[in-house]
Amino acid sequence: MNKTELIAAVAAKADVSKKDAEKVINATLDAIGDALANKKDGKVTLIGFGTFETRARKARTGLNPQTGEKIKVPATKVASFKAGAGLKAKVAKK
Repeated sequence: MNKTELIAAVAAKADVSKKDAEKVINATLDAIGDALANKKDGKVTLIGFGTFETRARKARTGLNPQTGEKIKVPATKVASFKAGAGLKAKVAKK
């Protein structure tokens, strides 16, 4: 499912226009992104769905696949998602 299909599914389920559903989805994604970028906490928990959080990735030495040359990969923050119990149960159902 891509973003357009998600907007259509949300619009149908919530009985709203696609334009309104798109505004809500974009606002939700922006709010999650802003919260993750927040230096204090960097965590969004949606009970029953899962947790979005930032994790620190240490600097490391990588390898250029074309030349075989060693390169330094700098430390960075990455976004991660851990599925909650409700989502895990829904996915496991057949």
